[in-house]
Amino acid sequence: MTDPAPDRLASRHRTRLADRLEATGLLHSAAWRAAVLAVPREIFVPAFFRRGDGPQGTVWAPVQPETQGSDTWLEEVYTDETLVTQLDGGVHPGDVDGPVGGEPTSSSTLPSLVVRMLEDLDPKDGARVLEIGTGTGYSTALMCHRLGGDHVTSIEYDPASAARARTAITTAGYSPRLIQSDGLTGDDDGAPYDHLIATCSVRTIPPAWLRQVKPGGTILTTISGWLHGSGLARLTVGEDGTAFGTFLPGTVSFMIARPHAAPDLGDFSSLLRQPAEERPAHHGQEVFQEWVPLFLTQLAAPKAQRISTRADGGPWLVHTIDVGSGSFATLVLSDDSGGGFRVRQGGPHRLWDDVEAAIDAWKAAGSPPQTAFTLTVTPTEQRVRLDTPEGPSWTLPT
Repeated sequence: MTDPAPDRLASRHRTRLADRLEATGLLHSAAWRAAVLAVPREIFVPAFFRRGDGPQGTVWAPVQPETQGSDTWLEEVYTDETLVTQLDGGVHPGDVDGPVGGEPTSSSTLPSLVVRMLEDLDPKDGARVLEIGTGTGYSTALMCHRLGGDHVTSIEYDPASAARARTAITTAGYSPRLIQSDGLTGDDDGAPYDHLIATCSVRTIPPAWLRQVKPGGTILTTISGWLHGSGLARLTVGEDGTAFGTFLPGTVSFMIARPHAAPDLGDFSSLLRQPAEERPAHHGQEVFQEWVPLFLTQLAAPKAQRISTRADGGPWLVHTIDVGSGSFATLVLSDDSGGGFRVRQGGPHRLWDDVEAAIDAWKAAGSPPQTAFTLTVTPTEQRVRLDTPEGPSWTLPT
């Protein structure tokens, strides 16, 4: 006979989580509250990594009920936090004995963001949903509870994550259609769908997604890129194979879909040694620290990556590098006491000129929020526009 105490404790945690999400206003419908109360997140996150600081930088400590205690583990499971479940494309909490370095490659997204996106998607009874990025399977299970498993299809790129999610979803009692494949190609066999929701970010909307969502249907995804500027876009698919929508409020970011991830920069030292022009910068490193300016920087330099270097105890240099075009822009603090920056630009393209032009146009429009931007998708082009009378626009990378 099983001990009912852990189940009662988990149920109380779910109730408290639902109450907290309602208090924020992100959870506001009875149907999604019922899903939060019903779906046991602990099944989907049996272990995870807790972030910490080590002598060499960020480290990740495994958290499991066997080592941390079931009450401590369960309490953390029901915090409104993203829980990292995989590092470097294959390292899981059960694989290590203590803190390790690494880059997160899979996670259980914080519940408030999961619920907020499901509320934004707003599927009605009977709607069929295609989810890109099963992850742990928690969001998949929430949709199954709301819509029924036969109305949910979920695709996961990573084989190990797909297998773990399948086990957890089955254990929780749900039976959606699960596919281990590249989510950017979608699911032609199950199309057309009423809605598509992505729990990873993309640089551009994949053409398959447009084909596989019914006219009038919704695509909800995060547009991001190699500089990590992000925006959550909700698009309505048209009769003519196009889509149009706006960016929603909030600072929403996801790990980028692996086929869209940035390539390795390799040895870029020779690129930085090429002839360059230097001038005072009108905008400096602050553009990487504020949400909308970073989004604009991403739009203006869509094929660039950012890296910081320091030589022999000198000042930190922030490089924006487009290896494909052989162009770069390096920011460094000015020598004068004004606290500004200088920018050194080389290669065939002046990256920082484009960045500053985008920032200046936004400021001239009154520095509106990200909700003032629109996204238009056609078979030949995808364009983000600042929706003001003289708003500039930028083409997303191909």
